[in-house]
Amino acid sequence: MRILQLNVWMGKIEGNLRRFLENNDFDVICLQEVMSSENCNQHLSRLCFNATRIIKASGMPYHYFSPNWSSELANGSFELGNMILSKIPFTKKQNIFVNGEYITKFIFGRVPHNNLNVQIVELENGVVVANHHGFWRPSPLGDENSVKAFKKLAEIVEPYNDKPLIMCGDLNIEHDAPAMRALDFMHDLTYEYGVKNTISGLNFDGKVACDHILINDRLEAKNFFVHPELISDHLAISTEIRKK
Repeated sequence: MRILQLNVWMGKIEGNLRRFLENNDFDVICLQEVMSSENCNQHLSRLCFNATRIIKASGMPYHYFSPNWSSELANGSFELGNMILSKIPFTKKQNIFVNGEYITKFIFGRVPHNNLNVQIVELENGVVVANHHGFWRPSPLGDENSVKAFKKLAEIVEPYNDKPLIMCGDLNIEHDAPAMRALDFMHDLTYEYGVKNTISGLNFDGKVACDHILINDRLEAKNFFVHPELISDHLAISTEIRKK
């Protein structure tokens, strides 16, 4: 299985992102900061490369979108959240909030925005995939709130450790952050492959490896790769996995 991890930056880099998805072949794609709408989709699609167009470009037959919040737009509303795309059918899927809860009529700067969910899907081949956008703090080492959020994340994900388990996400912290210790029951491939940066430079300055793909002992990985294409303010990362 080829796995892709990417924060799509709300689909701001439309053409490059579309071509990247069309021209690459993955079995499972985990995305964060996906924008979607049910009642003003045509309007949203003119503003960004949204969920509908992402699904089409990927060619994936199965998809699962989990919003963190919604906001009003053009006499309707749109949502922002995480998405898992797959060539392999889902047998189970769930969404659990790690911090906070779903917010309606969200406006940046007026309400807290570290309300975060984790998606968990079980695939027909027996592999479990978790997808999460991590707790944001200015420091890539996080803080005590990061530790608390990641402890909750681990409590949600670790019960699946008896199955082949993979977790992807823009976790917003680097491997050495104290909060990451809650996930030490998995192998952080970003760290093990010596990746020092997953930020593209289009938005944030500096270098930090905040995007992660983690697997447990029931899986093995090869061909871990940081994609250089400018498709977001983050770089895409991917790997091939198989069951041991």
